[in-house]
Order: sequence, then structure tokens, then C-alpha cells
Amino acid sequence: MSLKHHIAHALLGAGFLLAPAAALASHPLADLESHIVTVAAWGGTPADPVRARKQTITHITLHHQGEPFPAGKDPVQYLRNLQTWSRGTKHWLDIPYHYIIDLDGRIYEGRKLEFAGDTNTEYDPLGHALIEVVGNFEAVQPNQQQLDAVVDLMAMLAAKYQVPVEKIAGHKDYSTQTVCPGANLYRYLQNGYFREQVSLRLQRR
Repeated sequence: MSLKHHIAHALLGAGFLLAPAAALASHPLADLESHIVTVAAWGGTPADPVRARKQTITHITLHHQGEPFPAGKDPVQYLRNLQTWSRGTKHWLDIPYHYIIDLDGRIYEGRKLEFAGDTNTEYDPLGHALIEVVGNFEAVQPNQQQLDAVVDLMAMLAAKYQVPVEKIAGHKDYSTQTVCPGANLYRYLQNGYFREQVSLRLQRR
């Protein structure tokens, strides 16, 4: 069984169907949320709400994984490993990011959005919706499926939480201790691509 068939079979068994990444852009923003792969679908466990910092979303902030993510790597196993590492090694509440985007542009739920994220750097992510794109974008380029998924997800969050496009930024915009989300992904923030595309996406909803 191929990797894609393995993931689809696992998610179908949990009652979820993965929409092709290319199809997500055609969905109204109100429908995009229903196509996000939930924590339960990828085999994660819920965080303890007693330990959480509650938040209201005011910013949308882009991160990268910062490590190689080769074609064929299982994103479901990556998420399970990330959750185990985040809790066991870092002693964080959960995966530090609220959403993770894989190589096919599929969007996975991480930490519940109502709970503030975590970071290894000095900025306080309270109020930030944290999006991670897998890969090390100091070394590789994001593909179009990933870029499209970032735009759709940012637009959904901006619409739902009334976040102005001026509040879309990258990790390095709040920290001097990191190059995240990597030069090859950050340029889409720097040149205004994400803000422009999010604005256009919001006009089409």
C-alpha cells in the first residue's frame, strides 16, 4: 500500500475523507474548516485544558518545520512524533502550532486554536494563530500546493477572527533568535504575496 493510500485508509477508518489539496481552494472559506484533518483523525490525543493559556486570535503567524521533510515521509507519523516530543521533551501543553501543512497542501489540526502556542524563542505567541509548513525553507522552496493552502488557511482565519491582513507575519518578525519561516517561504511575506492573495480570497468568499 502506498503512503497516500495508507494515510487515506487510516483517515477513512476514523470517519474522515481527505480532499485533494487542489480542490480546497475551490471551497468557500466557511467549508474549509471541515476539510482540516483533526487531531482525532491523525491519532493524536487532546491537551489538558487545565494547563492551557486561553487566547483570542489577533495575529496570524507563519512558521516552518526547519528540518528536511522528504517526499514519501508520513505526515501522520510526523505529527504523532511531534506531539510526543512536545509533551515529553519540551514539557509543553501540546504541539506548539495550531495548524500544520504537509507537502500535498493538506491541513492538519495541531494545538487547539483557543490555546496559546509555544516557541523556543523570546516572543510571546499569545493571540497568534500559528501555522507551520513542513520543510526547511532555508534549503528548499515551498511548492504551489503549500502556498495555496497557506493562503486559504490564512484567509479562513482572517475572516473568522476579523484579523486584518496587516497582522499576517512570520516568526522572525517577532524574534531576533530565528530565521523561521526560512528565507524561501518568508519572501512571500516580505513581497506582500500572502497579504495580497488573502485579500483576494476574502473578496471571493
